[in-house]
Amino acid sequence: MPKQPFQHSNRNPYAYTILQNLKDAGCSDETVDAFMTLQEEGDYKEQIKLLSDHRKHLLDKLHRNQRRIDCLDYLIYQMEQKSR
Repeated sequence: MPKQPFQHSNRNPYAYTILQNLKDAGCSDETVDAFMTLQEEGDYKEQIKLLSDHRKHLLDKLHRNQRRIDCLDYLIYQMEQKSR
């Protein structure tokens, strides 16, 4: 049976804010669930590791896209030089 995504808990009044922030950061449902489980367990060290891993993933993606943009910029530059 598939696990349901974490639901807002009355025990944590900041749960909605945390959930929204994680979603805004592009975290998957699995990452959100893991983070909130760690929150309930008070395992802040693992939460930081989870967030750091996601940050690294986003940064790697950013660098890949920057290289793609650089390739396009070079191609545009080359084409502009030929059209002069």
